[in-house]
This record gives sequence, structure tokens and C-alpha cells, in this order.
Amino acid sequence: MDKPKVVILGAGYGGLIASRELEKILSEGEADVTLINKHDYHYISTQLHKIGAGTASDHKVALHIPDLLKTNLVKFKKAVVSNVDFNDKNIVLDNGETLEYDYLLIALGFDVDTFGIPGVEENSFKIRSFRSSKAIQNHITKEFTAYKEDQDPSHLTFVVAGAGFTGIEMVGELVDKLPKLCKQYDIPVKETRIINVEASDSILPFFDRKAIDFTTAYLKNSGVELMTSTKIVECKKESIALDNGFQIPARTLIWSGGVRANKLLEKWNLQLVKGRIPVDEYLRVKGLDGVFCVGDASLFAKEDQTALPATAQVAIQQAQTCGPNIAATIRGEALKPFTYSHKGTVASIGLKVAVGNVFGVKMTGLFAALMKQVVEARYLFVLGGPVFMVKEILNLNPKKGSTQTVSSR
Repeated sequence: MDKPKVVILGAGYGGLIASRELEKILSEGEADVTLINKHDYHYISTQLHKIGAGTASDHKVALHIPDLLKTNLVKFKKAVVSNVDFNDKNIVLDNGETLEYDYLLIALGFDVDTFGIPGVEENSFKIRSFRSSKAIQNHITKEFTAYKEDQDPSHLTFVVAGAGFTGIEMVGELVDKLPKLCKQYDIPVKETRIINVEASDSILPFFDRKAIDFTTAYLKNSGVELMTSTKIVECKKESIALDNGFQIPARTLIWSGGVRANKLLEKWNLQLVKGRIPVDEYLRVKGLDGVFCVGDASLFAKEDQTALPATAQVAIQQAQTCGPNIAATIRGEALKPFTYSHKGTVASIGLKVAVGNVFGVKMTGLFAALMKQVVEARYLFVLGGPVFMVKEILNLNPKKGSTQTVSSR
């Protein structure tokens, strides 16, 4: 009898953690498991803003996928998925190769939503992947070099769109990084501008008033210009137009104004709700045999019918349930319903400052920043265990994988 074939699409938080769960549960003879990802590295998406600003080493954020798989149970395949036929249960890769599956886990990550604003897709930089974040870092360096040649202030004006979690974390990293670049290029810090544009009337909308006020005061004291209740209506290569009629001469717009589910899903004839795939309490895709979904691509509604947000915390917890549920399905055992437990949230504002609420404890400043590091270390622990975590923190793991980037918007 042929072993059941399990295919996992995407090696983000959901796909990789689910793979690790299957490694723990299944023996090598029970199933053929294939993990497909378009790169051979897993990037820690909650730290992409650090790559964008150049405040973190590449190897801290991009981890070589084959090194993270501990057994021979899960085979990694570097490939891009072109299509999925849910009736015939096969997957077509962009090189024409076809893979059959008995059980499929869709764990594709997010896409950036530019809301159709003219010029944003073409002329802005996005924190959507390791490569795109690295492009931001390279671009910022080029702008400092260009300023030395012509002293055009638009080179040193950095606009971040969106004052949610990612946007504010990006602004915080720029606050830390730009003075160092100014020293390196012998440019007065006062020549730089950091502008944060937010359509709503407040930054960090999911945080409490104390955290918002603390962050606002810290950023303003650091020279950041906060523009709330303001929308970007057009982005050109050298200027950004606002809905109040103002034009900002700037060659850098870092877009963190919104995310959406992966656009690939729209091509697969799925029944989507707000671009995401509805799943049941066991994280199975409704109406499809043997198909599961976790993370940003999934739409899981709680008892009050409020959909869980597309966050790393949700994806990790879903994967920790979905992996065992796939194994249980293979074995004909009972499945476990998914229950989400919110642990808290911490937003960094540079290296030494953060705001957060962890298990109901509100925190700001250095203590919150230390807690952020604890949260990041915990993920390494979940991913690879205590030895892996310590090696990563102490830079003892060999660094592999291809993280070559292109300087593109």
C-alpha cells in the first residue's frame, strides 16, 4: 500500500511549524511529506523591518530551511506553485512538474494591499519578504550616497505609510539607524526627515492609550513627523501627494498601509471570504477533501464570529494544532479543535524601546524591549528547541542558503 502523500505549501510560520509537528509525531514509514517554498530560507517576518533599516544581520532573520528539518520525514522542495487541482488532488509547479497529494496544507503568507492608490505599487518599497526588505536597506544606502553628490533633501526624506504594528516598528528602526548613517557619510542628522503617514486618527490602533501616548511622545522627541488622519493619494518616484493637498518631496516611501491574503488563492477557484479561505474548527477547508489551511491564508471565525487576525501568533498556534490533526487524519484518529489563546503583543520602537501587553501586564520602554527579545527567542525555541535557540542567539549555527536580493521596489 502506498504511503499517504502530504504536501505543505509555504514555509512561513504556519508551514514550517506544521512540518516540525509532523516530524515529531509520524514515523518515516507513515507518510511522504513535502514542504514547498519558493526560497530555501524561512524568514522571520516579524523582524523584516530590521532588515529594511539595516539594523539586523541577514542570518538572524533568514534561516536555511533544510537545517530546520530534523528528520528525513519531511522533504524540502524549492519551487513556485502555479496551480492546484482540488478535484484530481495534484499540484502544478511553475517548471511544469506535477505533484500528487492525499492531504494538502495551504500555508501561504500575505501580500501587500496598496488599495489601488496610483503609483504605490510601482514606486514604493514594501515590507513583504526578506528580498523586498533587503531592497529597502540597499535603497537607503544609495540615497545617502546620492545626497553627498547633489544635496537634494528629497534623498534623505523617508516616508513610512501606515502607523500600525509594522509601520511604527519600521519608524523606530529608522530612528536608530539614520544617525549612524549620518555619521558614516559625514552628514548632519538634521538633514534627515522621517515622516509617518496614517489614514486613521491614531497610531498603533490596537494598543491602549498609555502605549499610544508613550510611543507618540518618544517618536516626536526623536524628530519623527507624525501625520495622522492623512491619506496618501499618489506616489511618484520623487514625491508623495497627500489628501490635504500637500506634496512631500521624497524618493523613499515604505508602504505598510495594509495586507491581504496571497493573490495566488484567487486563481485556484476557491470559495474565498475577504480573500481568505474559510476553515472549520479543525482547520480543514470547508468543502474540500483532505485540505487544511493555516496562517494568513485562513479565515477562522471565533464563537462571536470575529475572524482571527493574520498574525504570526495565530499562524504558529494554528500550525501546532493542524500538524497533529493531519497526522490524526492519516491514522484515522480523532481530531482536536483549534482554540486560540492570545498571549499578548509587543511592538519594538528601535532596539531599546518598546510598548506591549503580555498576559495582561502593560509595559513600556526598556523592559518592554527586553520582553520583545524574549518573545523572539521563544519562537526560536518553538522552531528548533533549546540548543537551536542558544546557537542562534550566540551566532553558533552555520549560515547557509541563498538570500541574494535585487534592489527593486
